[in-house]
Amino acid sequence: MAEPATDFTLDTAQVLAEEEHGASIVGRSPWYLAWRRLRRNYIAFIALFVFVVIAVACSLAPIYAHHIAHTAPNATHTEDIVNGKQVLSAPVIGTDAQGNVVVEKAGGVLGPTWWHAHGRFVLGADGLGRDVAVRLLYGGLNSLKIGIGSALICVMVAVLLALLAGFYGGWVDWIITRSFDLIWAFPVLLLAIALGSALSINGFHHFGISISPHSLWIPTLVISYVYVPYVGRPLRGQILSLREKEFIEAAIGQGASPLRIMFSDLLPNVASTALVFFTLIIANNILTEAGLSFLGAGVQPPNPSWGTVIQEGQERIISAPWLTLAPGIAIVLTVLSLNIFGDGLRDALDPRAKVRVEH
Repeated sequence: MAEPATDFTLDTAQVLAEEEHGASIVGRSPWYLAWRRLRRNYIAFIALFVFVVIAVACSLAPIYAHHIAHTAPNATHTEDIVNGKQVLSAPVIGTDAQGNVVVEKAGGVLGPTWWHAHGRFVLGADGLGRDVAVRLLYGGLNSLKIGIGSALICVMVAVLLALLAGFYGGWVDWIITRSFDLIWAFPVLLLAIALGSALSINGFHHFGISISPHSLWIPTLVISYVYVPYVGRPLRGQILSLREKEFIEAAIGQGASPLRIMFSDLLPNVASTALVFFTLIIANNILTEAGLSFLGAGVQPPNPSWGTVIQEGQERIISAPWLTLAPGIAIVLTVLSLNIFGDGLRDALDPRAKVRVEH
């Protein structure tokens, strides 16, 4: 049997064709071939591992706060008197008359105390005496909830609208594409700030739906809304191309219903593209949420997020840089890991990466 020949443009696909025997990939599904290519991309898997570690650490925030730090994300530990003496100088940590852990009230912040017993105030405390490590983990949990939730809503809505516009065409396509153009006409961040600021004042109370201004649903829905056209327009173009293929015409000729054609024939052919969009847009949404929260149009205080933690520490960037460095590093690692993994996933699912086996 001759060596397998290739006509790839991607390195991962070339490696697959060179190292795999032809018989092992003949007749395999595109998803299986994509997995074979992806598992050879060690950098992508390292990036995925970093993201999983960050996600798991943030998901364990309640356990860390309750069993190790013994505090809540918004709980303050401030007093004018520490250990029976009035605090007038540098920030310190101690206990009050009842044995509660306290730090200096205002006037300064407590530096990192990872050597301190019982694991309290590992990254110190802010000017209100709140545990920075606890707020960092809870802030990451909220940021990940908003990033993943908004990406999921955005991709689902974009796929549905793209299917309707691409399959039906005509006035349906015109209305949907003009809606995309209307959102596209505004800069993303400015539109998100305008919507977030308006909804953060009174919340949303229309059509029988009541959402509090402090709810995480506000930034989640705002971010998902402003990014719908950025996912929907490329998918619509792909569906318009598929709409003219012979297998769609055959399905129509056999009397298949529009819903069956859209979800059984068209959707599987754009699923890989939607999956790549979902992975990449999570990172984009986390950055957008951080920007909105930093500007006061996202997560509302006292609820923490990485953006609000940075905003709270910006005034002490010189004297207490860890207040902003810690959430900033967390954002960089999360976004970078998601982008690297998304690029690897895109390479693995690229439709140009075809395996041609010659016997």
